[in-house]
This record gives sequence, structure tokens and C-alpha cells, in this order.
Amino acid sequence: MLTYADALKIVQETVSTLPLQTLPLPNAAGQVLASPVRARWDMPRWDNSAMDGFATSSQDLSSSASLEVVGSSFAGHPYDAVLPPGKAIQITTGAPLPEGADTVIPIEDCSENSGILTWSTPVKAKQHVRYRGEEYRADEVLLDTGTALHAGAIGLLASAGVSEVQVHPRPRVAVFSTGDELVELGQEPGPGQIVNSNLQYLCARLSECGCVVIPLGIGEDRREDLDQMIDQAKSADLLLSTGGVSVGEKDLVQQTLEQHDFERKFWKVAIKPGKPVLFGLLNGKPCFGLPGNPAATAATFELFVLPALRRLAGLQLEHKKIIATLQHQIKGGNKRQAFLWASCKWQDHGYQVEVPQRQASGQIRSVQGANALLSVPIGSPDLAAGDRVEIIPLHAPS
Repeated sequence: MLTYADALKIVQETVSTLPLQTLPLPNAAGQVLASPVRARWDMPRWDNSAMDGFATSSQDLSSSASLEVVGSSFAGHPYDAVLPPGKAIQITTGAPLPEGADTVIPIEDCSENSGILTWSTPVKAKQHVRYRGEEYRADEVLLDTGTALHAGAIGLLASAGVSEVQVHPRPRVAVFSTGDELVELGQEPGPGQIVNSNLQYLCARLSECGCVVIPLGIGEDRREDLDQMIDQAKSADLLLSTGGVSVGEKDLVQQTLEQHDFERKFWKVAIKPGKPVLFGLLNGKPCFGLPGNPAATAATFELFVLPALRRLAGLQLEHKKIIATLQHQIKGGNKRQAFLWASCKWQDHGYQVEVPQRQASGQIRSVQGANALLSVPIGSPDLAAGDRVEIIPLHAPS
């Protein structure tokens, strides 16, 4: 049986990055840059005032106690002439400084009477001026390949006149659950039935990851029904199913996929939970069959599906791993590498990690509140409080 490391390597070698897209900047929020972006112009585009007040030449300040005000420069309505020596203009924040002016006197430090400007406090030469290009220069690289386009990045590029960008597209993921025992959320379960919580979990997690989610609902344990689900999923960039991948009489997902030119890469990995996880290519696109137990579904998503999604989206594939101090004893490893849902936080100059007692694959409660998976290697001894352990962060530890 494959180890986790070997199975993850197969995912790494199998999944390819999606073709690039060029999108209008407003439509690219949340996506990842596929090429560097350069500024179209200097910012600021001209020397301008950082204050409301009056603009003049610093050379005139030492030779005169008053200046004649000969015009104004407002944002969007500049003073369109050279400022004569010994003169001043009214100016607002962000308005261009005209040629001949290099200093701004704040409005609260001066007064104007009948067109004559006087000031009450010492004025420093070239004060309150924002100079052309001091934020960035034309053709300067503002954001590099691999940058996620969050609000700050969108605002920066818009200020630089960038109207469209080349990005990695959001992966389109088709997802469905299988099982005659499942009912949709909102239905009252009958005898032997349960609510389809796996689909709700996966759709929420995929949305958190920035994917375009295509929920297909529940497939009954019949090949005809699964055929229909798989046909609907073929247009997506990745297919994701839960349940029906073990060895029971009703576990028909793999058999049905094989009727659709499915190229299996692996089935069963030496991990706990999630041993019967299935991975391969369907029409050349990544396809995962996750186990139906809720905690196993969630764990195999983090361990295998999330790295595949990151590769599709042009992001670094490898899981980030950190070392934390265990706060209590846990059992050592057996014949499968265990991944335990854990809570990690920064405390006393290091990461501290705790593991809930209940870790059964059929229970979803351990997933709620967890922000990490703690890895227990195959055959490792029992771990004690104070031991240093390796964890995979799922969300940023607080």
C-alpha cells in the first residue's frame, strides 16, 4: 500500500496548472497573477500638495513677510501657468504644484486678506509636498507572478492604470456524494438515513479555497445514477466525490468511473483516516473519490485535494509544515500514518498544539474548531506532553 508521501508525490506529478486567462482587473479579485504587472505611469503623476493651503516658492519666503495670491490649484483643476516670483496660489490636497512653486503653507498657519497672504509660524522650505514618482515609477514591477489579488493589490494596480491582468483561473470543481442512506439538507431523515453533511462541508471548503463550485447532489448506489453524475461532472476542471470507494457491495464509484475511461493513479493509502481514497484522471482531468466517513472526507480533502487545487491554480503545491509543542500524551503510530485534527496556537514564544480525544473517522465534531492536522508517523512511539511534533496548518493559527 502506498505511503502518504508517495501518494502525494503522484498527485504532484499528475496535476497540471490550468491555462492562463486575461481578465478585466475588477473580475480578477481573489485570483493569482500569472505574470508580473508593471506601472503605466509615475505615482504621484505630478508634484502635488499634501495639505490644503497656499503654494509658493521657498526662495520668496526669506525675502518677504507677505505674498500676493494670484490664482488657485484645485484637485482636477490645476493652475495652468508658471507661478511668478513673489506670488502664491491657493491649493487643495492632491492638487498639482505649478512650475515655480515648491512649498505649501497649511491653511491653518496663514491668513489671506484682500488677496494678500501672511503666515504666523516659521515655514520650512519644500514642506508638505508629495513628489512625482515617490510611490512608484513608470514601468516598475508592482506585483510579481504568484501574487494573490486581494483588495490592496486591486487598488494598487488600479492606481497604476492597469485595467486587465493575466491570472490563473479559479478551478471549477464538480462535487457529489453517493449513498442510498443520504438525504438532502432540509429533509427529515427516515430509518437508517442521515443528512448529506459531506457535500455541505466540501462545498463550503471549496468556496473558502476560491473555487467555482458545481454541486451535483446525491448519487444513489446504482451505476445508472452514478453514470449521470459523472457525465455532468466532465466539464469541470476537477471531479470530487464522497462515498462508494471502499470494497462493499454498494461501493460502485470506481467501477463506474472505469466505464468512462478513468485512468487510476492510486487507490488506498496507508493513512488513518482515509485509507480507501481514490485518485486518477477522468478525460485527463484530476478525479478524487474520497471516503464517505465525514472526518475521513475532510482529512483526505486537506491532504490530497487541496494540493491538487493549488497546482491547478498556479500556487505552490507543498503543504506548509510547522513544529509545535504537544500539550498532552497521545498514542504512537501503527501500520498507517495517522493524521489527527488539532488546535494550534502561539503561546510562550512557540506554537502549542492540543488534540481532541474523539478522532473517529465517522465523527465530524473533531473537525470543527481544528486549525491543523498533527502527523503521527507509522510505528512511532507514544508521544508525551512537551514533545515536539510536526503539524500541517489548515488555517493561520491564532
